[in-house]
Amino acid sequence: MTASEGRLVGDLAKAIDESDFAWSLVLVGEDQRDKLAALTSDLLGKPSTTGDGKQITSGYAYWGIGPTIAWAHACADPFYLVMKQSLDSFTRRWSRVRGKVGSGFHHVSFGVGTGHKDRLVLDHLLDHNPDLLYVPVDMSSEMLRLGTQQATHGLRVRGHRVVPVQLDFSIPENLAEFRDLVHRMVGDEPVLYSLLGNTMANFDHDAELLAGLTGLVRPQDLFLLEVATTDALSDELAQDAVEEYARSRAYREFATSALMHNTDLTITLDAVQFRGAVEGDRALKVKVVYQNGTGGDIMMMLPDRTRVPFPDRDTIRLYLTRKYARKALDGVVGAAGMRKVVGTHSDFPVPRSAQGFGMDLLLLAPGGPDEPATSGPGSRARDIWEH
Repeated sequence: MTASEGRLVGDLAKAIDESDFAWSLVLVGEDQRDKLAALTSDLLGKPSTTGDGKQITSGYAYWGIGPTIAWAHACADPFYLVMKQSLDSFTRRWSRVRGKVGSGFHHVSFGVGTGHKDRLVLDHLLDHNPDLLYVPVDMSSEMLRLGTQQATHGLRVRGHRVVPVQLDFSIPENLAEFRDLVHRMVGDEPVLYSLLGNTMANFDHDAELLAGLTGLVRPQDLFLLEVATTDALSDELAQDAVEEYARSRAYREFATSALMHNTDLTITLDAVQFRGAVEGDRALKVKVVYQNGTGGDIMMMLPDRTRVPFPDRDTIRLYLTRKYARKALDGVVGAAGMRKVVGTHSDFPVPRSAQGFGMDLLLLAPGGPDEPATSGPGSRARDIWEH
């Protein structure tokens, strides 16, 4: 970096830190035109009554200001029990795990969400590394701003040490570029990566996603994974999992928000259906679909302004989620090349028929002896931004 470039970076950091205005410095990693084209392609899927044709894949459910606001409202809905119980129990679960995280860590958060959980993680990490770099990653720039503001509110993290990255982290090529970016910013200093809020469960190829994300982890790094779990697998429990989502009107509004903002369909919440099933010996799977139940075909305008038929009984998959069998977690973690340093579980106070539902928080490290990764604070990340 030249002297003039260093001065420019320093001046920018100073301007952000000293301003009372809520500046967000965001690194945009993708051409948004390509994302719009991909969404259009997904909505051109073959007709299916089971949610296996047309779809809105995970990241697009939060893409744009409308879906972002709808997600925030759903998370605040007391009838959306999965999220409420996940947020309520996170403080306790994190307190049991954080002692295994040593000093000097930076934080990279995949899928920042509302930022409430990241705030607790950052509060602890800042006690051991006041100069940490916080890098939240999300496909939605609007979600990044919402979550980042909540995550850093009232904390001692300086504005220029917060580097939101707009990126679809489910794409392997994106992760390769992101890995290089992070390693250049932090050098050899350790990073705590996180994938919280059962985000892993929202992807068709969830195991491949986890393997891709944990592929960023070096021997000095750690990975924090949160998943929804179940003690048993059965069709009855799959229906209980469905009920956790179906009872919340706010969740239905969130699930249909991306469809409302990217097509010209007149949205009817009664057309939202929840389909539960057992996924092998690894999870309960819930698909949220929008079904045309009008008795006739509907013409639907797509994001590129083309009009296509939405046939009677055809569906658009809006969302996908899972509850993982607790006994399968070691296999999922091992397949990603990781080992569990420590884990903690919280049961959900749900109806008797659904006993065994809960959330697990796992601190993972690359395979090897069960030793927490620790490192003293260094200067590489500070050099990137302040010199």
